[in-house]
Amino acid sequence: MRRLAIYPGSFDPPTLGHLDVIERASRMFDELIVTIGVNSSKKPMLSVEERTRALTAATLHLGNVRISEFSGLLVNYAQSVGAKSIVRGLRATADFEYEFQMAMVNRRLNDQVDTVFLMTKWEHSYLSSSIVREVAVLGGDYSGLVPAAVVPIIAKALDTSA
Repeated sequence: MRRLAIYPGSFDPPTLGHLDVIERASRMFDELIVTIGVNSSKKPMLSVEERTRALTAATLHLGNVRISEFSGLLVNYAQSVGAKSIVRGLRATADFEYEFQMAMVNRRLNDQVDTVFLMTKWEHSYLSSSIVREVAVLGGDYSGLVPAAVVPIIAKALDTSA
């Protein structure tokens, strides 16, 4: 039986912390679907298409990773693709409280899907997409915060939004 997991997030933009979790989760599962949550009430910096391109480019070296998108309940998406595990990255204890609550709700909605928590590497523990967005929008050097393949996608998005 193939072990399939999903790693959901907004990935706006994908960071080195995200890539760290993706690389490690890809070694734990036969297939990993990195799935972009689409929330029509949010105004993202990168479009879903740009985030898909960024994640695809950043994960080219991982043969068992594919990129998708979803909307609605995460456990419903997991069930629709046959995933039995949801991967979530943790940076600090504040992340754990929120993620624990979400894992319990997901478990209540579908007890056939488990949540697997991976701590990000120490050197990425301060990174979040919102921090990277702020640095990028304010003209700072974000190139050391995101995978190299993501840098030109952010630069182009910033050029077209100006």
